[in-house]
Amino acid sequence: MAGASFTLAARLRAGETVHSGWCALGAPIVAELIARAGFPAVTLDQQHGLYTMDTTAAGIAAVHMAGAAPVVRVPLGDVAVVSRVLDFGAEGVISPMINTPDDARRFAAAAKYPPVGERSFGPLRALILNNMEGADYVARANDIVVTIAMIETRQALDNLDAILATPGIDAVFLGPSDLSLALTDGKTLDPHSDEVNAAIDRIGAAAKKAGKIAGAYAANAERTNELAARGFRFLGIASDTAFVRAGTAATWKALKR
Repeated sequence: MAGASFTLAARLRAGETVHSGWCALGAPIVAELIARAGFPAVTLDQQHGLYTMDTTAAGIAAVHMAGAAPVVRVPLGDVAVVSRVLDFGAEGVISPMINTPDDARRFAAAAKYPPVGERSFGPLRALILNNMEGADYVARANDIVVTIAMIETRQALDNLDAILATPGIDAVFLGPSDLSLALTDGKTLDPHSDEVNAAIDRIGAAAKKAGKIAGAYAANAERTNELAARGFRFLGIASDTAFVRAGTAATWKALKR
């Protein structure tokens, strides 16, 4: 098992707060640069981003070889992709719109091997990246792969305790923009609203009670620090597009012309 990493599960189990850069552009080299900047995890977004299966496979390898933990947010309702990206070597999977215990069970079934789930064997790229044998990977996979269920709706909040109690679910992850829309019946898009902040406290308390990880997306460093102070330990931050825009704007502003 020499060379195996799986730092995400290890860090979370040790009580660390893990910051993940967020990538939507579908460019593996950008994800690699974000990992090399110091982020311990990098999330590749297939749901709303430009990542295809080919660029996801390349991005996972790039992030891994840069020393960070690759995480993938899969498309809505596509549980088949869950096991696919894990076979590519992802250390964590974020599944959107987990609204019911049944949603959570289907997600966990695709991500975890028996007896917890129903994932089929074939982690070709994961074995190569981590210099592992198949039997060793299977023996450890249910512990070292992190399943992260997104909480984004009223229904998900109503079922929060049951989702957290689902075997094979390791963490919940606040989607603040969609939750703001859900809690205002589509009237307001405000990830920092009073309604969302109340939900943050509810999610954090429920996760702590269940012994699971609370995570969230944050648009900037200030919000990230605030959420970390409130007990959230897996934090997706900004995006590669935001990083490029900020760097470009700062340079353009500093130019003498």
